Amino acid sequence: MLNFKRRLFQMAKLAAALVVAAGIVYWFKFSPAPVREHQVELGEIVAEVMGTGTLEAHFKSTISPRISGRIQEVFVDMGDSVKAGKLLVKLDDVDMKPQVEIAQASVAVSQAALERLQADRVQALAILDDAKANYERAMRLRPSGAISQEEVDKATSAWKVAEAGVARAEAALIEGRKQLIAAETNLAYRKALLGDTEIVAPFDGLIVQRQRDPGDIAVPGSAILTLVSTKELWITAWVDETEMSRVAVGQPARVVFRSEPDRAYRGSVARLGRQADRETREFAADVRVLELPKNWAVGQRAEVYIETARKPQATILPAQYIVWRNDKPGVFVRDGQQAAWRELTLGLRGRECFEVTAGLEPGDRVVAAADGTTSNLEGRRIVTQ
Repeated sequence: MLNFKRRLFQMAKLAAALVVAAGIVYWFKFSPAPVREHQVELGEIVAEVMGTGTLEAHFKSTISPRISGRIQEVFVDMGDSVKAGKLLVKLDDVDMKPQVEIAQASVAVSQAALERLQADRVQALAILDDAKANYERAMRLRPSGAISQEEVDKATSAWKVAEAGVARAEAALIEGRKQLIAAETNLAYRKALLGDTEIVAPFDGLIVQRQRDPGDIAVPGSAILTLVSTKELWITAWVDETEMSRVAVGQPARVVFRSEPDRAYRGSVARLGRQADRETREFAADVRVLELPKNWAVGQRAEVYIETARKPQATILPAQYIVWRNDKPGVFVRDGQQAAWRELTLGLRGRECFEVTAGLEPGDRVVAAADGTTSNLEGRRIVTQ
């Protein structure tokens, strides 16, 4: 009797286990799984490589003085557009103007002295000509005895003195010319210093930063303003080095600024860096920005999407329907009322979709768990929600 009860209890446990197993089998085989469904279509796909970077100016200038001085006036401010040659900053020139005037006076004195020395040379040449004529006349009269030796000696001496006078006048004239050159050089230097009190824009551009105000002392190398050219603005984007073979100069790109995440601006790859960062394993790609938002700033962060390939007619599958098994892509397709597994061969990868080169055809219907999980639907009944 005891053995019978024990057997009866074991049979009851087995029956309960069979009921649970049957319930599980029924749940997975016969209870419909809620799914979302998508019909595969042909369409255009664009493959892109993404990088993150900052907006930089290709041509940038730090406006600083060549001489030390007190800033008298700053004529521009941040956000102002300027043309090449526009006066940006004026330094105090109260000490410079008198120095220029003194240098101008020195030039005038040197010019007057040079004119006097030129006149002295003309006079010395005239004396030399007269002394030479007397000497030649004495030499002609000497053989006939019409003139004494003493007079001949005086004529000879006068001629030599006149020659020395000409040499002295020419030396003085050379020295006068040098003094004039020195005075003119000093004047040019003083004028240059005076000119350096006015700082002008070296090229057309935009003032993006102002570091000094009137009354500040500026020294060579210290920044007063920062000027950038708006003709060449780039995003220096950092791209993973695994994408290096896909990126090339001239490729079109989309630039998405973080200030306007819902809008993309046109760009193109201008140049590629040839040194990868040893820590992040990324390389720099400079993307020329062809259009800018209304409000922008140098150093502003942005995402860049570089177009590496494009197909106008491709079998496209949204990325959320792809399931990976053992590093191989696949998808669940509707097979009547059930889901069936198919392995896929993928081509281009777009922003939110993939190109399918094998495994699906346009018109196929693919499914995925309605709750967004990667549940195994293979062989299960399905119902579209």
